[in-house]
Amino acid sequence: MMPLVVNRHARHDYSILEEMEAGLVLTGGEVKSLREKCANIKDAFVRVSNGEAFLVNARIDPYLAVTQDAPDPTRSRKLLLKKRQIHQIEEFLKVKGLSAIPLMVGTGGNYIKVLIGIGKGKKQYEHREELKKKDLQRESERGIL
Repeated sequence: MMPLVVNRHARHDYSILEEMEAGLVLTGGEVKSLREKCANIKDAFVRVSNGEAFLVNARIDPYLAVTQDAPDPTRSRKLLLKKRQIHQIEEFLKVKGLSAIPLMVGTGGNYIKVLIGIGKGKKQYEHREELKKKDLQRESERGIL
């Protein structure tokens, strides 16, 4: 999948347990806007209701050249998943502390796809431990070279 928009905060704020790919229902103007990378998925999340999965709070700016009325930039967008995958996400969301968040929006052939991650929120001390590990790794690489 060729990335168009990446949620860099997701891997920092969450420990990703599982990933899955889903299609996304969009209008033509939204697709063109995404191809120009005019979107933000930082605050977005996945919600399951009535047996359907939706991407909520993803902001896709209106395409400037569209002459007709543009839809709301932060509207909920339906995700195209199989029933088994929707039930899997639903079971994960029932567990306390787990969230379904978009990690990346990209092109999969001629289609726009979303990479969804099931994640558990990190605590403040986990962030510090991760930074210490990165610093130690950098120091060891400098010492080797």
